[in-house]
Amino acid sequence: MRDIILNDNIFQVGINDRITDLFEGLWPIKNSGISYNSYIIKDTSPVLIDLVKGFKTDEFFDYVSSIVDLKAIKYVIVNHMEPDHTGVLHTLRMINPGFQIICTAKAVAMLKEYYDINDNIRVVHDGDTIDTGTHTLQFYQIPFVHWPETMVTYDVNSKTIFSCDAFGGYGALQGAYFDDDYPDISFYEKEALRYYANVIAKFATPVRNAIKKLQILNIEMVAPSHGLIWRKSPARIIDLYNKWADCSINGGERGVTLLYGSMYGNTEAMMNVVAQGISDRGIIPQIFDVARTHSSYILPSLLVNKGVVIGAPTYEVSLFPYMQEILKKAALKNIKHKKAVYFGSYGWSRGGYKKVQEICAELGWEVLEGLEFAGKVTDKLFSEGFELGKRFATLL
Repeated sequence: MRDIILNDNIFQVGINDRITDLFEGLWPIKNSGISYNSYIIKDTSPVLIDLVKGFKTDEFFDYVSSIVDLKAIKYVIVNHMEPDHTGVLHTLRMINPGFQIICTAKAVAMLKEYYDINDNIRVVHDGDTIDTGTHTLQFYQIPFVHWPETMVTYDVNSKTIFSCDAFGGYGALQGAYFDDDYPDISFYEKEALRYYANVIAKFATPVRNAIKKLQILNIEMVAPSHGLIWRKSPARIIDLYNKWADCSINGGERGVTLLYGSMYGNTEAMMNVVAQGISDRGIIPQIFDVARTHSSYILPSLLVNKGVVIGAPTYEVSLFPYMQEILKKAALKNIKHKKAVYFGSYGWSRGGYKKVQEICAELGWEVLEGLEFAGKVTDKLFSEGFELGKRFATLL
């Protein structure tokens, strides 16, 4: 395998994962895959920056060994303790007990808890540096992006920031590793948004704080531990993360996520005319059947769009369970400050709209109105649904 060279004797030595179905046991990556990026600085004192998940261990060590002897590694930088970035740490320690682990103070207890490692550890703070020979590495803590012990490593010489989960995304790498290798990076940007919404979104304020802190650095390359390395447009991924964090705090952009579930087709029929009403006002809604779409793919749309349409029937004097489930996921990820409307059919009892109002109050969403109807959709109701969509789009 050819070397993947960033610059100045810096190499990417990560591995692709195309066999895991659920990232974190929660989020589907069967179709997209994911990369675990690790980096070597081949210098007087060789450095390994972040590791990989504890699978394909031999492949990873063989790759590292092709660049530097494992026993010659002087430092292992642990930017983040999560096992997809430290899974081979204990094995590496058995091969080379002499390397020093560089991490934040909060990572020390985790090293003991996960890997029974409590020696040869150096704790670093904001602005601390190590000299590896021809490179100077500087460290900055970015707590809760997305664990409390996280930090980034900045190579002063190459102006590269090794950011671990920050600025990362889903998507195995297709034999090319840099943003400028791809004529179209829309797939990776979309998967970065899905990763952000699934994994990082709960911590929007820490993300904004981290980006503000890192503004003092002259960043010419962003090297995360998942996804593309950004060397042509490093500001692009930072700006996207900042934009997505703003969506959590400010409610998002002018757009509509239309969520629906339907038991016998009545709510779905109403959904179609509500969507037409929204489109009539120049907004094309993003439509999701909550019973057939994993929340991983819905959360990105909920994050970035200001408007949410909730279409679901009453179920046992409450709300259709799949709709409750996705709204609870939105709450878990701190997706707030939305404007919403409701529509839905009921049979022998109302209850769906009331439950939506309760859940949205907890979310901090403003429910503008609701249209609850018995049984099938009449011509009169179709007209009301179309007008509901028009009014809602106009208010965004």
